[in-house]
This record gives sequence, C-alpha cells and structure tokens, in this order.
Amino acid sequence: MWGKNWKSSGKLPCLDSDCLPHHHHHHHQIANATCNEEKLAEETSNGLDACAKESKLNFEETAKDVESLADQKALEENNCSFLHAVINMIGMLIGLGQLSAPYALENGGWTSAFLLVGLGILCAYGSHLLGKCLEKYPKSRDYKDIGQNAFGAKGRIIVASFIYAEIFMALVSYTISLHDNLATVFLGTHLKLSWTNLTTSQTLTVLAILVALPSLWLRDLSSISFLSTAGILMALLIFVTVACTAIFGAVKANHSIPALKLHNIPAISGLYIFSYAGHVVFPNLHAAMKDPSKFTKVTIVSFSLVTVLYTSLAFMGAKIFGPEVNSQITLSMPRALILTKIALWATVLTPMTKYALEFAPFAIQLEQNILPRSMKSRTKMIIRGSVGSILLLVILVLALSVPYFEYVLSLTGSLVSVGICMIFPCAFYIKIFWNQISRPTLILNMILIAFGTLLGASGTISSSRLLLQNLRRAHSA
Repeated sequence: MWGKNWKSSGKLPCLDSDCLPHHHHHHHQIANATCNEEKLAEETSNGLDACAKESKLNFEETAKDVESLADQKALEENNCSFLHAVINMIGMLIGLGQLSAPYALENGGWTSAFLLVGLGILCAYGSHLLGKCLEKYPKSRDYKDIGQNAFGAKGRIIVASFIYAEIFMALVSYTISLHDNLATVFLGTHLKLSWTNLTTSQTLTVLAILVALPSLWLRDLSSISFLSTAGILMALLIFVTVACTAIFGAVKANHSIPALKLHNIPAISGLYIFSYAGHVVFPNLHAAMKDPSKFTKVTIVSFSLVTVLYTSLAFMGAKIFGPEVNSQITLSMPRALILTKIALWATVLTPMTKYALEFAPFAIQLEQNILPRSMKSRTKMIIRGSVGSILLLVILVLALSVPYFEYVLSLTGSLVSVGICMIFPCAFYIKIFWNQISRPTLILNMILIAFGTLLGASGTISSSRLLLQNLRRAHSA
C-alpha cells in the first residue's frame, strides 16, 4: 500500500515525479527528485500548456501519468536506467501496505506469509505480462491503452472505472489513517467547536483536510511534484522507525504468532493484494526506460525487495505486539518514544501529500475533455478547484463515518486492486497474444484469472461483512 498509491534521469536516482506518474497504488508515490533538474525547472515553469504542445500528449489518455507530463522530454529520451527504474517501481509499490502487514500476519497466522509472498509473485507476473503487451503495442502510453488494445472501447471504460475506483477508495483509506494517527499524536488534547458535535480527533481531521485543500487548486505540475518525493521519504521513514523499535528492543516482548487462522484469510488477502498495487503506472515506467527489454528484470528485483520489506516488517510487528497489534503498526508503538512520534507524524503527513497527486488525473480529464475550450482559464481553475474540494469533502465524510481502516483497505484490495494487478493483465495477455500462446501458458493464465476472481470475491464478501458488522455495532452502541 505504500499504494499504494503511498508513485528520469540525472546522475541521481531517477526519482523525478515529472518523469513518471504517481500511482496509487494505490497507491503509490514517486519520488521524482532529480530528473534533469535544469530542464525540469525550465520546462515545468512553462506549465502544463507548453508541456502539452511539446509532448503532443493526448490528455484523454492520462490516468495516472500526470507527472510524466511535466517533463515529457526526459521520457522521450528514454534515459531511465535499470537502477532508476527499480527505485521508481519500489516507490510506486510502497504505501499504506506496510502499515497493515503486521496486523494481516497476526490475524492470518504465520503461514499466511506464504500467501503474501505468493501474491507478490503473481502481481510481479502481472507486471511482466503488461510489459509483454506494451512490447506488442509500443504506442501504448498508459494502462487504459492496453485495455483498449485488448478489448476495444469497452475495455478502456472498464479499466478506467477500476482505476478511478481504486484512487477514490485508497484516498478514503488514507483519510482514515490520517484521522487515527492524528488522534494518537494529539492524545489528551481537547478541541471542541461549540456548533458541531464532532469529537476532537474528527475536528483535527477536518482541519488537516482544510490545510490540504489549497493543494488541489495548484495548476502547475512542478508545484505538485515535490509532494511525491515527500511521500516516498515518509514511507521509508516509517519502515526505519518500526525496524529501530524492534532492533533496539524498545519493546521487550516476544509473542508467538499463531500458525493459521483460516477464517481470516479472505479478509487479509485484500490487505496483501493492496500492498502490491502499483500496476496502473507501470506502463509509464516502461516508456521511460532506456532499455524497455529489461522491464521484467526491473519487476523481479523491485517485487523481491518490496516482498522482503513487507515480510520482515510483518514478522517484526507481529512478534513485538502480538494479538494487540493495531491495523496500523504506527498506532501500536510505545508513545513515549521519540521514534514513535516521528513515525506518527510521517503517517499523518503521507495522506496530505497524496490528495493533489491522486486528484491530478481527474483535473486534467475535466479540463481537457469536459469543460468547453472557449472557457476562460480562470473559470476553469475555479471549476476544477471546486470539483476537487467537493470530492475531498465527500472522501472526508466517508472516512469519518466508516472509520475502519483495515476493512476499507481490504475491501479496496479485494474489489479493485486484484483486478488491476492480476485479472486484467492475464486477460489482456490472452486476448492480445491469442494466436501465439502455447496451451500450458493459456491454461496457466486462465487458472490465475479464476484464482484472482475467487480471491477477490471471497475477500470482498468477507471484508464487506466485517465492515457492516462494525458499523451496526457502532450505531447500536
């Protein structure tokens, strides 16, 4: 999830959000920190319009590749090296996922680590198949293009609806995370507005959202790109603080992890899948590579590293906190520690960096295709900002009324991410390569589609049921 949606080419790592889009994932933060700095400054200052003319990009196609627009030249030069591509892919994958890994492991039993690794392998295979489809149609620029190549206009619409659903649900999860962590940061603080009946933590969340709102009005992508860099740094900071808590023995506990809790597997499978959801932006990463034939190698290295990170974090968290482990590991850490304060603030700031990045694709779609061209740019800005603000407020209301992080995240993984990471890539591959596929490959992909559908369906039913139970309990209380 670090997806999540928690999404180039200088001498430094190819981490420029202007060379690559941001995922979600969802969700997915690209730390585009150093991609041709001079060129970036020069180009992005001209804003999106100049960029659009230069790169002749058809904006209709942009799903998540919003940040690639800002420095399209770098993309066209294809100068993202192997190492840079790996760093970018890891950045897209790490997101909210690492927060819930210990909780998922504790509730599924230690044998569910095999499921975590297995799903990592399947999602990496999905990424490999996307690479194959892109080689067949080199003009494809984003995930929706692959859908169109495989299944025509209908394919494009279905894929787009999944992508937007994933962005929306991931943002609800981020906002719940923001609420939970703010409540812990300001524990003991009493903030009551006489004319509302909101609790202190809800009031704090509303204030945080109001602070984040102006970022949705930013027009220039260069002003948004620093947010994705911040997102990646926060994700790494959280991992380091949890690891330090474990290594330096700040908590002297050694709980045994149960072997298997079969009845919980469907619900936690959604959490595991969401942890690997970054596929929406992989086509943009493929396009930015100096040597796209190495895309599969990049996938293998990135997914291996991320799987190791998740598994180690899951075992550390579950060993230290045992059955008491929170669905967000940062909330379980001992409050007196300075490390905990760092982790909590990193978790609070992560969602704040996500809103503008995740909303940018909607903004571009709205501006280019929905609003009339003759409209003044100022009017467009006001409409775009207003629509963004309304969407963010809807997300806020949803997050405060359904404050169950693990169930919303699990539902996102099972309902949406499993399609984007596993089912769609297999289906695209079968359709595009129908005449060239060997029978074993065809059977393998069919089995994976069936497995993905089964896992998604059981996970969706399970997490929806748990969500409804908790809502009923909260209302009757």
